[in-house]
Amino acid sequence: MEPITTVDGRAFPLGRKNVDTDVIIPAHYLKTITRAGLGRGAFETIRAEPGNVFDDPEYAGAPIIIAGDNFGCGSSREHAAWALGDMGVQAVIAPSFSDIFSGNAFKNGIVTVVLPQAAVDRLLEVAKTHPITVDLESRTVTTPFQDRFAFEIDPFRRDCLMHGLDEIGLTLARDVAITAYETRIAAERPWLAA
Repeated sequence: MEPITTVDGRAFPLGRKNVDTDVIIPAHYLKTITRAGLGRGAFETIRAEPGNVFDDPEYAGAPIIIAGDNFGCGSSREHAAWALGDMGVQAVIAPSFSDIFSGNAFKNGIVTVVLPQAAVDRLLEVAKTHPITVDLESRTVTTPFQDRFAFEIDPFRRDCLMHGLDEIGLTLARDVAITAYETRIAAERPWLAA
């Protein structure tokens, strides 16, 4: 995982409520075991609509999605977070998220920011013409118009995101302690190694 301290840039002003994981990445893409290329299938049903934000060149490469309430509901497929990551999305802002989606997003280096509906409405408006900044250090979302919205994030998740630590990275960070433990146990209980 790459460390994330700030996510800055244009944002897809999606705003839709109850976008489930099947909308994020349809089931027929779940046959793959690799993350590469899933971004092409992301939001396939929305991209079929004329004038959708995902195919608008104005938002090409946007690292942020501003969504509606209950984003990521539905099944627990991790492919949804993989698809967003493959699109280049690093942060999603919404009034609420499905718990499972939020966990999968975190484990895949995507920041989920919960803000009140009024703040989301303002960001949807700003996103049509200007960039937005999500700052994990200060736990704020800001705009060029001096908007400043504070958000809460679990301190452990924040620390992991800022240091680029997924579950493997967290384990590797304890390598010295793990090696010391294994050496001690091998000396104290040699029959375990046999």
